[in-house]
Amino acid sequence: MPPSPQPQPQPHPQPPSQSPSRSQASPAPDRPYHHGDLRRAILTAALDVIGSDGPSALSLRDLARRAGVSHAAPAHHFKDRTGLLTAIAAEGYGLLAEALRAATDLKDAGVRYVRFARGHPAHFQVMFTPELLRSEDLELTTARALAGDALREAVTAVASSDRGPDARLAGVAAWSLAHGFATLLLGHNLDGPVGDQDPEEVFRALAGMLFHSA
Repeated sequence: MPPSPQPQPQPHPQPPSQSPSRSQASPAPDRPYHHGDLRRAILTAALDVIGSDGPSALSLRDLARRAGVSHAAPAHHFKDRTGLLTAIAAEGYGLLAEALRAATDLKDAGVRYVRFARGHPAHFQVMFTPELLRSEDLELTTARALAGDALREAVTAVASSDRGPDARLAGVAAWSLAHGFATLLLGHNLDGPVGDQDPEEVFRALAGMLFHSA
């Protein structure tokens, strides 16, 4: 008789693969906390809102939605709405200081002031609305001082015979002229008087009336 077949070893059963439980699985992705330069993205979105609807329309939650980030992300950089507006004002004063420092004389400084206001109307609006800001914020006070120094330097460069003996009052006059003209211009109050003329050239003429050699 042929030998009886030897029993073949049976493979040990493998335990069924375990699928990760819901608690072990990675959580579903939420909106990102930040992307790229979040601070810049929030500032840019805020400036867009201010430009179209004014500072009162600002909401950190809405800005987060516009930037595509978590609603808590803006608060991480600015703490609150006042902090955001203060950052905008500080940035504006920094840009203004840079523009004024490049001026060749007082008249040119005034033209650059008007040009800044036209090019950065949202900054300009926030900068001169102190009730919206933290007035003692270091970044804000530093940038504001730099802008003021640049304007004073342009004023003191004018001969006292043309600006008067009091340089401080001359500075107030120069600032009032540039700021008033820019404010009226942005509010469309000069549409009639200025008409199709270049506003910067109109301002040059006005400055020449006040500071004869500026």
